[in-house]
Amino acid sequence: MRIVLERRLTPSRSMQYLSPLLAIVLSLVTFFIIFVLSGIDPLKALYIYFVEPLTAVWSIEDLLVKAVPIILIAIGLAFCYQSAVWNIGAEGQLAAGALAGSIIPVMFPLLQGPAVITAMILMGIAGGMAYAAIPAILKIRFNANETLTTLMLVYVANLFLDYMARGPWRDPAGFNFPNSRPFDEGQMLPIIAGDSVRISIVFMLVAVVVAWFLTTKTMTGFKIRVLGLSPRAGSFGGFSRNKMVMLTFLISGGLAGLAGICEVAGPIGQLRTTVSPGYGFTAIIVAFLGRLHPFGILIAGLLLALSYMGGEGAQVAIGLSDQTTQVFQGMLLFYVLACDSFIYYRLKFVRERALDAATAG
Repeated sequence: MRIVLERRLTPSRSMQYLSPLLAIVLSLVTFFIIFVLSGIDPLKALYIYFVEPLTAVWSIEDLLVKAVPIILIAIGLAFCYQSAVWNIGAEGQLAAGALAGSIIPVMFPLLQGPAVITAMILMGIAGGMAYAAIPAILKIRFNANETLTTLMLVYVANLFLDYMARGPWRDPAGFNFPNSRPFDEGQMLPIIAGDSVRISIVFMLVAVVVAWFLTTKTMTGFKIRVLGLSPRAGSFGGFSRNKMVMLTFLISGGLAGLAGICEVAGPIGQLRTTVSPGYGFTAIIVAFLGRLHPFGILIAGLLLALSYMGGEGAQVAIGLSDQTTQVFQGMLLFYVLACDSFIYYRLKFVRERALDAATAG
């Protein structure tokens, strides 16, 4: 007796939308069990993780600040994943955008003002796009596996960022800390609400709306979906697979680069050896949890941003490790993929003889 996965003829459409909620519930149940086995009050821990961060105004501001880069990156990744282009290197593209956008404030500190901030944003987007173009070209020209190339390029970008922050761009007046000079106010994104919510939240909301319009109301979005579902059908329709690979990589890299410069010209305020606690990888979970839909990604991004805040609070309140947040995010991705698998496949018990006969036939 063997267990095989048999494809369903008609996947449940309702379950496609309910499975993210089911994945969240299963993750919370698993977290509950882990806390019990660890001797931690599970109700208190879950309250600290998912409720307490929402009980203060400053916490809401912090939630929005953390959600912006995650959602920006996830929107870009959704374009790739809808076209079956598996870009998992947004973390490196974020670092490239942060580096490119920081050239002006680091090398030309006297330049300030709205024009400088605009140039920094455009350079950050261009840096992310240029870095994403590398795996795109490798895939188009050499058919290189983009999953491997994008992942390897993450380490290249992060190590180069570390080198620049510790070496050529280190602040000579920074007491030997591996940071660039602090950006001046005229080189920072303006605050539009509260004490910390910057104009980057507007960029994020615009990206959500534009992505929704492109994917649902334009021929480009139609081409992306067709090539993702059936490249052969797309080729019959005259759609260029190579052009779509390049386009989706550039969109994804540009939004990741935008997230990078928004971080260094926003909450961080300077270039450091690391500018992200893993937003590029978290965005992968957000993209799938949001069903690759811009408004779904908006909601999922807020949830994952909440997990970052809850993890920080849990470290202080109950002494949990800072790796707990990654555990929760990993479980969430596992359950999302597991639920998706059972949407399209069912378990079937097959006897060995029947299986051998089918193989021989």
